[in-house]
Amino acid sequence: MPYLIVHEDKCIGCRTCEMVCSLSHEGVVNPDLSRIHVLGYKGEKFPIMCLQCEDAPCELVCPMEAIHMQGGIRIVDDEKCIRCKMCTLVCPIGGVLYDYINHQMIRCDLCGGDPQCVKYCPMNVIELVPDDAVPEARKRGVRILYGEAD
Repeated sequence: MPYLIVHEDKCIGCRTCEMVCSLSHEGVVNPDLSRIHVLGYKGEKFPIMCLQCEDAPCELVCPMEAIHMQGGIRIVDDEKCIRCKMCTLVCPIGGVLYDYINHQMIRCDLCGGDPQCVKYCPMNVIELVPDDAVPEARKRGVRILYGEAD
């Protein structure tokens, strides 16, 4: 299963990833509809998106079992989802979001295996990597988020 990793040291905060994400999924450029968000923390900027966790707290807390893994990507079944937003509360990085315009839960779906954020990032901040390349790269992203960066 491929994963997205972030080279946070390369990010310039241009938010191109947010724009192409909302455009490819919703047909409009609107960061509020993006499955990826650029955050700033201690002077650094970096994109955050669903990490496709193996033991995903969002899936475990869902009272309707609306979140499940399908083809290596964790998805939300809109017909089962009751929009309680528990998944947004338990995700430690904010990888699950509520779309207040279309009233649905949204999360990174890897664009069906061709992530547009990877394709259009001008600084090559986001990379699609195979499963065996994930653990250390993922740790780097989480450490900077919680202030444990060098």
